[in-house]
Amino acid sequence: MNIQKTQSDSLSKYLAQAGVASRRKVVDVIKSKVVSVNGVIIEDPGFRVNLNDCVRVSNNIVRAESKVYLLLNKPKNCIATVSDDLGRKSVLDLISTEVKQRVYPVGRLDRNATGLLILTNDGELALKLSHPRFEVEKVYHLLLDKAFTRNDMKKIISGVQLEDGFIKVDEANFFPDRPKKNVMVVLHSGKDHMVPRLFEHLGYGVEKIDRAGYSGLVKVRLKVGEWRHLTNAEVHLIKH
Repeated sequence: MNIQKTQSDSLSKYLAQAGVASRRKVVDVIKSKVVSVNGVIIEDPGFRVNLNDCVRVSNNIVRAESKVYLLLNKPKNCIATVSDDLGRKSVLDLISTEVKQRVYPVGRLDRNATGLLILTNDGELALKLSHPRFEVEKVYHLLLDKAFTRNDMKKIISGVQLEDGFIKVDEANFFPDRPKKNVMVVLHSGKDHMVPRLFEHLGYGVEKIDRAGYSGLVKVRLKVGEWRHLTNAEVHLIKH
């Protein structure tokens, strides 16, 4: 039987977007000869799949989900994970009554931190936003336990050696109308918990941390706990 290849997604991308497995692991699924398109077993991960094709994995029909892109202003004491063994409140609880597609939070934001978080079911975008090699820009507003000195500000801009490597911020500034315990930093590093670790290394306690900017997006008119769908222009911005 002949299958006509039409211009759409590759089979590996289609399966990953449908939630079968990660983009890397679906290649193994395809090569195990359990994936068929319109009744024919396909072993080529790059095979082009049209959205109208009938794709099955182990005889179960698989459908790619429509893409969802959400921007959420995470409140404090809310975890940015899909599940939690301790039963703590998750960011998914904030959207569950209105968003029926399966989405997941992208990137790290500690439980006690607030601020911008993207939720999506677009695996490729999630990788781009979360993997350190893509160096996505993040803007943080911090409240420290004491006034930050200009000398230490120069240090975090020049760079500090931590136990897992050398790190620095791209920009650091005070707020003109606030005490100097309030600091804004801009960075592209993807190291775990980098911001609080950087300041703690210099002898400061971080009392509050808020992500005010993420990959060019800002929190304009988005109150704590609120979320909205990204516009097409914003999706294009964070993708390119």
